[in-house]
Amino acid sequence: MNVAEFSGLVFTGALAAGFLGSLTGLGGGIVIVPLLTIAFGVDIRYAIGASLVSVIATSSGAAAAYVREGYSNVRIAMFLEIATSMGALSGAALAAFVPTSGLAILFGVVLLYSAIASGHDTSAEGCASGAGGRWAERLRLNSTYPVRGKRQAYGVCHVPLGFGIMAGAGALSGLLGIGSGAVKVLAMDRAMRLPFKVSTTTSNFMIGVTAAASPGVYLKRGYVDPGLAMPVMLGVLAGSMAGSHVLMRASTRRLRFVFQGVLVVLALEMLYSGITGRI
Repeated sequence: MNVAEFSGLVFTGALAAGFLGSLTGLGGGIVIVPLLTIAFGVDIRYAIGASLVSVIATSSGAAAAYVREGYSNVRIAMFLEIATSMGALSGAALAAFVPTSGLAILFGVVLLYSAIASGHDTSAEGCASGAGGRWAERLRLNSTYPVRGKRQAYGVCHVPLGFGIMAGAGALSGLLGIGSGAVKVLAMDRAMRLPFKVSTTTSNFMIGVTAAASPGVYLKRGYVDPGLAMPVMLGVLAGSMAGSHVLMRASTRRLRFVFQGVLVVLALEMLYSGITGRI
């Protein structure tokens, strides 16, 4: 396989990864790292370096469109990033002392349960009054999003619970070295009861903010190969832009179905990695 063929195949795979990451709010890195390491035999450190660049491309490509169209809730994103960042720092500090294999198995079980539970649309039940509602009003988190050409208002439930789950998502990311997009979407969708499209688009925005600091470290260590990162970035960017247009028109039911499928695959991967001690 020559360089042109390799770059073309990587671009095609990255295109699909960016499309899927944009639709689900999980980021293209979930697909990119296993694709590069398993299908193309790329060293995992270079795969992660290219993946981090692609995550920023996904967020930049899709999040700009989502913010412009009024789907992403930027106030929620920046508020929850505080919890995610604190959790990530804590997880990184504990990584040397906590057995990650057991955590990976636990995380896989949680994802499997979440995949089953996410079939029920809790966001349609609305936001119950209580402490969560008061926090949302104080922080001005309630907002609107477009539905059939009109702006539909939504409330934000259980803000402290969502903040706590985000801290846990960041800790898992720091401990296991994985992206926390799946937990971010679940926290906003299941706990805070945001509309599903708002959850996925806000997650896309957050992923880029979280990943922005990491590529510099990999670049300094020489793990960002321009010849590999370029087709990955271009493919993910194109895929994320296409995914953003599809999401705006797709039904929530179909998006949930895709999200459930990705969660099941992630769960099985985490369980396998934990049981075999690969993580």
